[in-house]
Amino acid sequence: MSTGKSVRKRSDDLRREYDFSALGRGVRGKYYRRATSGTNLVLIDPDLIRAFPTGKAVNDALRMLVNVASATPAAKRRSRRRAV
Repeated sequence: MSTGKSVRKRSDDLRREYDFSALGRGVRGKYYRRATSGTNLVLIDPDLIRAFPTGKAVNDALRMLVNVASATPAAKRRSRRRAV
């Protein structure tokens, strides 16, 4: 536990090349448009990485799933309730 008397003034040990004050002020939202332009990130569980090693493999599988689902008649896709 330190008290006010025991606190020493520490010198700044940051290197000159890391002087962030020389950068000036940042621009808020500078990369917002680029970051939100059609990029979706999805975390794939480790057990699925072998089956889908690339983004192309994931997209191909999802397109196939969409095609199969749209080709299946709506009546078959509807879940059937058990009679109580």
